[in-house]
Order: sequence, then C-alpha cells, then structure tokens
Amino acid sequence: MQEHLQDKIFQIISQAADDQQQECYVIGGYVRDIFLKRTSKDIDVVVVGSGIELAERVARKLGKKASLTVFKNFGTAQVKINDLEVEFVGARRESYQHDSRKPIVEDGTLEDDQNRRDFTINALALCLNKDRFGELVDPFNGMTDLQNFVLRTPLNPDITFSDDPLRMMRGIRFSAQLGFFLESNTFDAIIRNKERIEIISKERIADELNKIIMSRKPSVGFILLEKTGLLELILPEVLALKGAETKDGVGHKDNFYHTLAVLDELCQHTDNLWLRWAALLHDIGKPRTKRFDARLGWTFHNHNFVGEKMIPEIFRKMKLPTNEKMKYVQKMVSLHMRPIVLSEDEVTDSAVRRLLFDAGDDIDDLMMLCEADITSKNPEKVKRFRANFQLVRQKLKEIEEKDRVRNFQPPISGQEIMDTFNLPACATVGDIKMHIKDAILDGIIPNEYEAARQYMFEVAKELGV
Repeated sequence: MQEHLQDKIFQIISQAADDQQQECYVIGGYVRDIFLKRTSKDIDVVVVGSGIELAERVARKLGKKASLTVFKNFGTAQVKINDLEVEFVGARRESYQHDSRKPIVEDGTLEDDQNRRDFTINALALCLNKDRFGELVDPFNGMTDLQNFVLRTPLNPDITFSDDPLRMMRGIRFSAQLGFFLESNTFDAIIRNKERIEIISKERIADELNKIIMSRKPSVGFILLEKTGLLELILPEVLALKGAETKDGVGHKDNFYHTLAVLDELCQHTDNLWLRWAALLHDIGKPRTKRFDARLGWTFHNHNFVGEKMIPEIFRKMKLPTNEKMKYVQKMVSLHMRPIVLSEDEVTDSAVRRLLFDAGDDIDDLMMLCEADITSKNPEKVKRFRANFQLVRQKLKEIEEKDRVRNFQPPISGQEIMDTFNLPACATVGDIKMHIKDAILDGIIPNEYEAARQYMFEVAKELGV
C-alpha cells in the first residue's frame, strides 16, 4: 500500500524513525480517508516510544520550512509544513475513572493504542518503517467495516462509550459526515450510556454539533441523536418540536422532521454555519406558542418572536458565541416569516422597503432560509410559492436600486432636530426622527435630505413643537 504514502513527508518520517530505531505508524482518520478517497491535511503518527523526540528529529530534517510545537504535558508534538499538520504521539495504554473522561495514560504498544480508538475504521494503521513501509495493520477488520459502511467500536462498546462519552457524539457525527451506519450493538450501547454525556463539557458537545450541522445531510445526525436519547439531554428545545397532534379532525405537521427537511435543503445552498443554526432553530418557539382554535385550527402565533428570545439561553447553555453570530441567528429566526407573508399577499413597496431596512445586508441569507422553508408535499403549492418568491426577490432588487433603504439611516439626524427646534435630548426628538424614517419606508417621501427636512417641519408642527 505504498502508493497511499506518496507525500515526501512520509519518507522523512520513515527515515527519522529508522534513525531512532522506533516503530512508527500513520494511524486514524488520515488512513481511513485514504481508503474513502477523501482529502485530509491532518496526519496522526503514533510512535512506540517518544513522539516528541521523533517530531523534533523530523522538524530538524525539514529545516526552516517547518514549525514545531511541543505539548510536554500531553506527551505530543506537532509539525506544520505548508498546509499539512502532523501530530506525533507515543503509543499508549489508557484507563479511566467513572467520573472523568480524562484517562490515566501509560506507555504502550501499537496494539494498546489501537484498542483505545473509538471505531474500527479509525484504528487502521500504516507502518512507516522502511522494511515494512505501507504495511496495513488492521486487528479489528476495519477495512471490512469501511467497505460495508459500518461504524463499530474495537472493544466492548459499553466500555468504549462509558470511558469517553464524547465517542457517542463522534459516532453520530461520522454517520452524518460519511454516510455510515452504527452497527446494532454500538447503537444500543449509546442508548444505554447516554446519561454519561453529562460529564462532557458543553464546548466539546457544541463542537460535535457544529460538525453535524456542517455535514452534507445533518438530518442523519439529528435523527440518530433523537433515537439514541442524546438529543433530549443536549438540545431538549429541538426535541420539543417532535410530534404531530390531531384535534377535531385537524392535524399539524411534525415540526421536528419539518425543521430537519429545511436544514437539509438549506445545506445544499450554503456553508454558512450560523445560517444553518438559524434553520435548525427557526421554529424553536412553536411548542410554546401552539394553540388550537375551533375556527382557525392549529396556530403558532408569534413563534418567531418567542424563538428569537429563546436563542440567547440556548447559546449560553451550549457555550456557543453570544456575540454578533448569536444576534445574526436571532435576526434570521425573528424575520423568517416576513418574506413568506409577502409571497402570499400582494407585494407592496412599503412592505418590501421595511423588510430591506430590517434585514439589511442579511436579506439574501434570509431569502435563502425562507425558500428552504417551503417543504410542502404538494408540488403545485411549492411551485406557486417559489414563483411568488421570485417576485419578492425582483421587487427587493428594484426597490433597493430605487430607494437605497438597505441599512439606511434617516437623512436627518437627532442632533439636527435638536439644533433646529432648540430642543434638549428628549422623546420628542426620537418621535420626529421615527416619523421621518416611517415616511421614507412607506414611500410618502423619497430617501433624500431636502424632502426629509421639509417633512421634519410638518411633523414638528403636528406635534406642537
């Protein structure tokens, strides 16, 4: 299998390992991805001996082209060259205590190191020593699992998941990323050990969630999270969307599966992680706003505003960033009904101006989310909605070109109002400014200084200023 190790870096590592008379292997995800024909820039090298010493020797051989970082506390070192990152670690044996995923680590053999891997497909190793260069070491039939698209743990899955519960999330993430199936014993062990996820930090869980969300078909991951019981422990607000209810012969759709359909559809058009989060959370307010009205049927009034208010709590709990990224998600959730309403009604210039003003530079992302939100099983309805959305898009373009209201500020500042009417900073100044803004958005006056100044005097007169 030497043809898989063509990069010059492997020859250099091989030579350095032989110089030090150390057994040396490339292992894990890089080897797996070779056989899956996926490109990977992260290379894990396991050494029977000191990984740091080998990394230092490799870095010396590479010279100034490479940078070396040593993590003495972890017994690892990293060599970066061009766009490759090579992680060196000594082969180790691990044992765990029940209340921690941090292992007690001892020096070990290659076999020990492969035993501690999460899945058989990640336990594959290729020897780098010259006399066995490219030889595959596969003690758990990982190649067979790779060919059959199966995820299974090398050892007893209950021990594997109890020792390090993050492996349960990783398994589900690999299912979403690679299109692999969790073998039945492995799947059942996740169900049995799901409560163990509580010892994992929220940052690590969020990192795995982000990777699931960024996969080609995130619904695979979220359905597995739901079926294994992990979703209830991690994101109960999303699980609350699950279920359809019928009353007096009137039913509503299952908003959990609808949400996943929206997310999958959106993922075909964008790699924006936070827009994908917005798709996952766009209907998060529906369980709290669900009502049955004998005349109207099922309603979810203001679910977008309720959902917007729920997001900071979810982001804080998951240790996701509570900065402009969270505000962007809130904005998308808050506004996601607006283009849909526009597409159902006659599109007025005023409504389009207000949407442009409120969405600002995020209007294209908002439209992308709303178009993904069309998940009806009725093809005629979908066709009609998509045609209406094209009208909305056209109207947005025309009005933006004509009125320039995206992110606009009223042409008259609060300071000018205060100076003109000799007013202190007060509510009246805000009222006058708001009237000018509304007049521009409603098309009463153009978005121009002179028209706005003239209107300012009219409003001030009405307010008795």
